[in-house]
Amino acid sequence: MANPKEKTPMCLVNELARFNRIQPQYKLLNERGPAHAKMFTVQLTLGEQTWEAEGSSIKKAQHSAASKALNETTLPKPTPRPPKTNVNNNPGSITPTVELNGLAMKRGEPAIYRPLDPKPLPNYRANYNFRGMYNQRYHCPVPKIFYVQLTVGNSEFFGEGKTRQAARHNAAMKALQALQNEPIPEKLPQNGETGKESEEDKDANKSEISVVFEIALKRNIPVSFEVIKESGPPHMKSFVTRVTVGEFTAEGEGNSKKLSKKRAAMAVLQELKKLPPLPVIEKPKLYFKKRPKTILKTGPEYGQGMNPISRLAQIQQAKKEKEPEYVLLSERGMPRRREFVMQVKVGNEITTGTGPNKKIAKRNAAEAMLLQLGYKASTPLQDQPEKVRTN
Repeated sequence: MANPKEKTPMCLVNELARFNRIQPQYKLLNERGPAHAKMFTVQLTLGEQTWEAEGSSIKKAQHSAASKALNETTLPKPTPRPPKTNVNNNPGSITPTVELNGLAMKRGEPAIYRPLDPKPLPNYRANYNFRGMYNQRYHCPVPKIFYVQLTVGNSEFFGEGKTRQAARHNAAMKALQALQNEPIPEKLPQNGETGKESEEDKDANKSEISVVFEIALKRNIPVSFEVIKESGPPHMKSFVTRVTVGEFTAEGEGNSKKLSKKRAAMAVLQELKKLPPLPVIEKPKLYFKKRPKTILKTGPEYGQGMNPISRLAQIQQAKKEKEPEYVLLSERGMPRRREFVMQVKVGNEITTGTGPNKKIAKRNAAEAMLLQLGYKASTPLQDQPEKVRTN
């Protein structure tokens, strides 16, 4: 079939038979032709009417017979069902929340969702007579409905639904209907007022308890939350929490400790916002002085007690020139009396050094280069060749 959602002829015949309360019967009458190109003949019976059709497979023959039956039958046909209307009218199946986020970004006003407490249900008092117990036992549960408050700039919208996401979609649809035709507000210059608004937006994304702790920390005020009352049966408990922030106290009530704590924080925040703003203290700028170069590495006496290889490398780094290049020129002598010749190149200057191993030859070449550049001889190196000879 071209459209996978379109019903097949056999499916439509089954609906027709179900509507007329009869049973469709398919019967294979004939099978002819070679194995690679067989033809099948199928008979369809609906009540007292029969139809025959052929096909390259049994299924195709059945569909052909069913399509003949649909065109030629005299049985009453069921009324076709209307097509399902798409609940989401947005193009491309974009959810209202996603579309609202894009609109809010263009307007420069963030979309903030806040869950609201559900409406309180009526309190049914227990009645212990027979009818009361029957009602308690077979009472149908009321479906839970979620409520959400949506804030876009200075506008507020409320949504409800069977799930929290459905409530968000409902609020977003209301916001889209109201804000789509409104002009995009111009961006105000960044000043102190906008800074305050941005701080309020940041606080809106935080929980009330976190905002209370932040304000107390900035003002160096102690904070304490305490559950002072707990009442009600086990399945419907009520808690009262008291919050103390310095001199301010407030209480909040809820069906859980967390909710009562949150409501107490919301109550005390109204008092804390009345406090005068803290003075802005500018941090002094730190100035770092550059350390003077106490050692001049370009002097002729620099690094006399150092290894000549390291001394030559540091001098070249101080001059900001290319590092020395060492090359092994030759290796001669008997296996136990080898002599190595090493060459070093610094700029246009070239010197060589010899030794019983590559390390000493490299040091002698570096020492010769230092003498050639006008530096004084390294004192530890004077006795080095004698020690090697004695060994």
